[in-house]
Amino acid sequence: MPRKRKLPDFNPPDFYPDLVLSQVSEHIKHRLSKRQSRKQRKPILRVGTVIIKAIFVFHVCFVLSTSLCLFLFKYVNPGATTLMLYRNYIYHYKIQTPRYIPLEKIPKMVQTMTIKVEDGDFYNHHGIIPAAIKNAWKLNQQFGEPVYGGSTITMQTARTIFLVPEKSYLRKYLEAIIALEMELILGKKRILELYFNYAEWGKGIFGIETASRFYFNSSIRSLATDQAIRLVTLLSSPIRYGPYNFQRNGILRSRYNYLVKRFGQ
Repeated sequence: MPRKRKLPDFNPPDFYPDLVLSQVSEHIKHRLSKRQSRKQRKPILRVGTVIIKAIFVFHVCFVLSTSLCLFLFKYVNPGATTLMLYRNYIYHYKIQTPRYIPLEKIPKMVQTMTIKVEDGDFYNHHGIIPAAIKNAWKLNQQFGEPVYGGSTITMQTARTIFLVPEKSYLRKYLEAIIALEMELILGKKRILELYFNYAEWGKGIFGIETASRFYFNSSIRSLATDQAIRLVTLLSSPIRYGPYNFQRNGILRSRYNYLVKRFGQ
């Protein structure tokens, strides 16, 4: 009869229920905390995604709508501008009957004077001058509010036709976008023509021909040199001052003296 094999002694490990329960509890807590953190991140990600999509859609709609208008304005003169409507319905200005004048009928001297004081680099830039905007931003930081804009003639035209004059960084941003579109679609000559015909020259006065007839009862082509200089001087602050009282403002006085020295007879 075979001998029975003796099995080795086996000592079962000690079992501590409290320790096992605590380990399981810690594991469950860790899993739940990770799950909760993921749940907390998901709403933030969803909100961020919605905001990014909304910004993208806004830009696409804005660019498409303004580009469509600019393609139209390349051949057709605007019947009214956003600034005209704003001044009429918000400020209740009486809008003078616009008198459109082609660019070639505006004296070359008037064109040169305006470019000199408003945007000396007009024919060289592509709608915006980043250095001028950066310098204006630094000055505004010192004043604590948007005082200077660094706007080119193209940006001023964009603001006049599509936007409102209330100063803000958002308006400046939209202004820059439209200016780039204008340079691409319209070209310098058409931009300058729109500028002269829709720029604000007083309360309810838009366009250089309208201003010339309102202030001097004469066409811009028939104005004396000093009268033309006074009109160009006004562009910097046409709401507060007229052609014969701007001397009270230091900036306008400097503009006038510069133009007289440069172009006066």
